[in-house]
Amino acid sequence: MSGDELPGGGFRMGDLDVTRFGYGAMQLAGPGVFGPPKDREAAIEVLRTAVELGIRHIDTADFYGPFVTNEIIREALAPYPDDVHIVTKVGARRDEQGGWPHARTPAELVQQVHDNLKRLGLETLDVVNLRVGGFDSPEPGSIAEGFSALAELREQGLIRHLGLSTVNQEQIAEAQAIAPVVCVQNFYNIANRRDDALIEHLAGQGIAYVPYFPLGGFSPLQSDTLHKVAARLEATPLSVALAWLLQRSPNMLLIPGTSSARHLRENLAGAALRLPDDAIAELDTVGSEKQ
Repeated sequence: MSGDELPGGGFRMGDLDVTRFGYGAMQLAGPGVFGPPKDREAAIEVLRTAVELGIRHIDTADFYGPFVTNEIIREALAPYPDDVHIVTKVGARRDEQGGWPHARTPAELVQQVHDNLKRLGLETLDVVNLRVGGFDSPEPGSIAEGFSALAELREQGLIRHLGLSTVNQEQIAEAQAIAPVVCVQNFYNIANRRDDALIEHLAGQGIAYVPYFPLGGFSPLQSDTLHKVAARLEATPLSVALAWLLQRSPNMLLIPGTSSARHLRENLAGAALRLPDDAIAELDTVGSEKQ
């Protein structure tokens, strides 16, 4: 299977050609995204399977594990194929309790970029997202200081493109006044649609929107409507949720994660489902359901 044959086809992110169906590596770490996986060989297998299936967009962060995920990516895929693009995040760290405290001072961000380069075994990072907000929603305030530090590393050639994570429209505009933004990664799925207007705004600029927790994250999607539509289409609810996202907007890039090669294949097959107009209209009401 080639990238063009994957659900959704491809997308031009800056000067990078990526597949709209990507792979999120967060689940390659241990429980709670902390510590090593129970089965490291299975983690390596799922990454190699992703590339074999044509996926060319892999999302990670050095604070997954911490460090574990990036080390597994390097072991599985280095030397990297020229057309495989790795997107990472900076702006957080892990504490001894498994928490996710902010780490957004310029000095911290610079160190994180160098740590990503080292552990991934790269001389230049394709895309670095500045993670700004809380766990699932933006926090108000200027991001200029941190984003400027990353823009300087971009000028030095250590970063190819910049993105943002967990931000609002004002913060995106502030960042764009400093350097180009090629993607925004926020919490969004069929049941959590507060970014609807932002998605349209970014689509008009050709900027990728990458929803994290596309299947609900640590609280899996629960929706009577979703289950009814899935049953009618003889598909799984998760397949319908992924397919809905791909049909939602042409700038939508998916990064569902899994630690299983079998589950990865199931996600790909499910996302290829073509939803009829009446199903989409019905699914568009899910966000207003009482959960």
